[in-house]
Amino acid sequence: RPQVMRRIVRRLNEHAKYPKTFSPIRLPQSGLVLENRVLMGSMHTGLEEKHGKNGLDEMATFYAERARGGAGIIVTGGVAPNRAGWVLPMAGKLNKKSEAKDHLVVTKAVHDEGGKIVMQILHAGRYAYHPWVVGPSTKKAPINYFKPHALTSSEIEATIADFGRCAELAREAGYDGVEIMGSEGYLINQFLAPRTNSDRTDEWGGEHFENRSRLAVRIARQVRHAAGMKDFAVIFRVSLLELVENGMSFDESLELSKLLEAEGVDIINSGVGWHEARIPTIATCVPRAAFSFTTAKLRKAMQNDSKLLFCATNRVNSIQVLEDLLQNNTADLVSMARPFLADPDIVNKAKYGKEDDINTCIACNQACLDHTFKLLPISCLVNPRAGHEQTLHLTPTSSKLQVAVLGGGVAGLSCAAALAERGHSVTLFEASDRLGGQFVLAANVPGKEEFAETLRYFKHRLNTLKVNIKLSTPITSATDLTSFDKLILATGVTPRQIELPILTNFDQENTTQHKLPRVRSYAQVLEPGAEPCGPCVAVIGAGGIGFDVSEFLISTHDGTNLEHFFQDWGVDPLISQRGGLLPNHTIPPPKRQVYLLQRKAGSFGATLGKTTGWIRRATLKNKKVTMLDSCTYTGIEPGALIIDRPDGTTRLPVTDIVLCAGQLTNDTLLQTLKDSGVDTFVIGGALEAKELDAKRAIDQGYRLAANIEHAKPGDVFNMPTGWKAKALDFLATTFASSKGDKKSTSSKKKKMAASS
Repeated sequence: RPQVMRRIVRRLNEHAKYPKTFSPIRLPQSGLVLENRVLMGSMHTGLEEKHGKNGLDEMATFYAERARGGAGIIVTGGVAPNRAGWVLPMAGKLNKKSEAKDHLVVTKAVHDEGGKIVMQILHAGRYAYHPWVVGPSTKKAPINYFKPHALTSSEIEATIADFGRCAELAREAGYDGVEIMGSEGYLINQFLAPRTNSDRTDEWGGEHFENRSRLAVRIARQVRHAAGMKDFAVIFRVSLLELVENGMSFDESLELSKLLEAEGVDIINSGVGWHEARIPTIATCVPRAAFSFTTAKLRKAMQNDSKLLFCATNRVNSIQVLEDLLQNNTADLVSMARPFLADPDIVNKAKYGKEDDINTCIACNQACLDHTFKLLPISCLVNPRAGHEQTLHLTPTSSKLQVAVLGGGVAGLSCAAALAERGHSVTLFEASDRLGGQFVLAANVPGKEEFAETLRYFKHRLNTLKVNIKLSTPITSATDLTSFDKLILATGVTPRQIELPILTNFDQENTTQHKLPRVRSYAQVLEPGAEPCGPCVAVIGAGGIGFDVSEFLISTHDGTNLEHFFQDWGVDPLISQRGGLLPNHTIPPPKRQVYLLQRKAGSFGATLGKTTGWIRRATLKNKKVTMLDSCTYTGIEPGALIIDRPDGTTRLPVTDIVLCAGQLTNDTLLQTLKDSGVDTFVIGGALEAKELDAKRAIDQGYRLAANIEHAKPGDVFNMPTGWKAKALDFLATTFASSKGDKKSTSSKKKKMAASS
């Protein structure tokens, strides 16, 4: 019978390892068919904001590569339906036919690769960084400078019409649908939550959810009406876990989903957290698929009387995790966003059994979200080509070179792999007995376990590309290198040492009760298998490494434990109260008492990541780490470190001291290489030791490999910053300078007044 035959054919076509992932699915309202269950989630790439003669060409190339890599459906970065909805001035917007024409190059490029793409409509509401910011009320966002104008009823009606117009133009531009951003604290979410919409007394807000949900429902209705039903997907991003006080309740998210289905929505895409929430949702410290329980809860609550499809999201970075979510009936589709930055071919590599070739996203945020907030071009720490697809290529070489790479940290690994991929003959020398350098230490920090994936990937690539790896092989003579055409120094950094004198004027009784504190470098403490520190530790140096070591010392568990993560951050997996926060939350105690010390005065963690620094500061604060600035390290005595601060001398009772006071370039081989007479280049920490910057190291190695034939000795190739970031730096410098001038002028006036 036909029904039996279809079942047999379906079983024969099943993927052996990932049957659910690679099974097609038809959207219930529009009838659009997706070839697999992988949704490439929306990201702020900055490519939607390109202006000038090349228009959206870079955006087209970016998404075309992800379509070719196997994404079932792609969601673009947010595009505003009107000027008030801009995230930033001159951000992506679509409310004119001329703007729709600009997008034709994007949709054509994706369709030519056999893919499908929908455009996200995003109105920033009170999160917009410009003077025309609007919202349901005049309540200013805690992460914004601008106070919003409260939309009037007529302005709300105009905004609804703008959403419909935007969707209509998206269809004209060739998009296969739209995603309406209704979560993460943007405009629609602001109308839905009592947190931001409890004061209105009209039909658009106040106490009753019917009023607060009216905007979301009307927008969905208008979008479906304007764009039509057939073969045009409508996805709605619904906030399922707000992670802020007085947010939506789960029952309200459920009720909203039912209302949206009645308006023609195909997919409910899960939203987690507001941008102002103080709980991490996508950083590397978040366990994989940590928030998928929200999708499962909603799907279960609706599955008996609904044809809606449900999409899980947040911290899914492998196809195996994705398959598990589908098999467990957590979701019908799963969203991955940043994993497509790390590897545009992630889906096809899994499909064809090449999982070891996948460059895994480690959720570091350093070149994606951090770049977005610094107005830098978006990219990826582990894949420098991301966001630079039109300008950065590893083309096959026409003149094979013999290249020696000295140093097996991430700079050397990146360069060696890229050189070999181009067809050069590469020998990698590493003085120690393992590859990875400082990255091995980072992967030992709880919450950074994902970093081991990068080392796995590079090791696999070097073996596949037949790079000649020589471990435990230090270079001591230039004669060892004269047979090579090019030499690349990538020997990284060494920890900076601090002299801590043993004091002699201490209480002699301490010598019988206590030993001198053990003093070690961060490398000695983070080394896998190192002897643990005692119960009370002083960490000298409060840069990124100082924070890493402090987290390592206070942690009672690794970063993959979901139950402990929820306990540490106060997340209620039952979503029993508004916002999903645990009431009367008590943070588990730390493993040790830790003092984090720095020489300079002022705040801690100033150089940490733009989007992760607050997480790391909060982690140490929650675990009662004592932070002391303006420290002079006087010396040690039995059982204590003695420091001087402006308020006097302090005796810190510690068993161990960990030195995290910066690094020095490990470039002692540079003269040896130059003596060989061979063209020599320096990359990564061996070039610059300021902070430990794996992003810069990997990028420099990759770009040098792409340009090796024409590079001159000493050339350094860095990621371009773009005019927007330069303008932002100029404004910040000017603002800081003007503040300094005002302080200086004020100080002079005070002195003059005092003297007179």
